[in-house]
Amino acid sequence: MKNTILLVSLPILFVLALNCLEVEAQVCRPSGKIIGKKPPHGKCNTEDDSDCCFKGKIYTTYKCSPQVSSHTKAVLTLNSFEKGGDGGGPSECDKKYHSDDRPIVALSTGWFNRKSRCLNNITISANGSSVVAMVVDECDSTMGCDEVHDYQPPCADNIVDASRAVWEALGVPKNDWGYMDITWADA
Repeated sequence: MKNTILLVSLPILFVLALNCLEVEAQVCRPSGKIIGKKPPHGKCNTEDDSDCCFKGKIYTTYKCSPQVSSHTKAVLTLNSFEKGGDGGGPSECDKKYHSDDRPIVALSTGWFNRKSRCLNNITISANGSSVVAMVVDECDSTMGCDEVHDYQPPCADNIVDASRAVWEALGVPKNDWGYMDITWADA
């Protein structure tokens, strides 16, 4: 009897393990390309080491992001949400600027999911710490290199663009701010 249960259980466990690996391995495929334009003089804000578009460079765009899980892998980047900062215009969720002293983020287009995460919290984990941050904006993965996007390229499909308060809460030394592998989940 025990052998029969074991023989029936093993294939089921194998299928479950494959499904878990498949979900973890799901990727977002590029949806298109845009050609970069040279920003007008002084129009691309390079605060926080932001990139500016280059004339003729081809940038990949995405309409999706990797699947969200309890430990979604992402890249944390630094962004200013204040007026005049490198984040461009007001936040997409509430059409306001926000203090960088608050733990707030912008998510890549697929994760932003047509504002479905607006003003909701996510938990970001890295560097042996975690922080709860509010989603206030989209890091646009579908467009870029124009005035609306501060002449910056489109975001990759796996970006959590964070205020300095997030970086501070994670205990990251200031000279290491910019890009860091993290995990996140809906709070």
